[in-house]
Amino acid sequence: MAFAAAPSPIPSRTQYVLEAVKHAILTGQLPPGKPLVETELAAQFGVSKTPVREALKTLAGTGLVVMSQYKGATVRTVDAAMAREVYDVRLLLEPEALRRTVTRRASLDAAGRALATADTAADRAERSLANREFHRALYLPCGNPLLARMLDEVRDQAALVSTVAWSTRPSWRQEADEHRGILALAEAGDAEGAARALHDHIASFVERAFPEDAR
Repeated sequence: MAFAAAPSPIPSRTQYVLEAVKHAILTGQLPPGKPLVETELAAQFGVSKTPVREALKTLAGTGLVVMSQYKGATVRTVDAAMAREVYDVRLLLEPEALRRTVTRRASLDAAGRALATADTAADRAERSLANREFHRALYLPCGNPLLARMLDEVRDQAALVSTVAWSTRPSWRQEADEHRGILALAEAGDAEGAARALHDHIASFVERAFPEDAR
């Protein structure tokens, strides 16, 4: 199956394959549970199996790919348990990061641009990627690079969760309204209010996405 590679320049074959496969996963071209056969991917990209193997190992480390000794590599399947793991981490870290961003009076222009991109997205995959950039723009200027990196480590998985969830329950309009409210509070300098709104936003998503699994 042919799919588009990521648009940015790639410095190595391994990185090229990694970015292309990740982009295909996060845009739904490679759906959850899809086998990732090294020989097929190598032929697709015109490379040997070595960069493909290294790329898949890296993607397994970020949680987008599952490696099995017997079944090989597959795109990670999204279920309520996986979604709750990812969102638990976000609940612990992301509101505090936003609180620090607002307290530092850091620029939130990038969040506004990501919100505009999400509003005009052509499909749920593009919207999910814009959603990921919106959240990153809130926590990246927090002043703690380690905290930002920790959140970066789960953002791809969060984007995968939202893409899959919207395929069955397209609640993105509600999330977009919540994003606008969070950004308005942050831009007004209300650090505590913005952090609370972000916490509620993250906490409610999985319950909306997987209501039958709610506890």
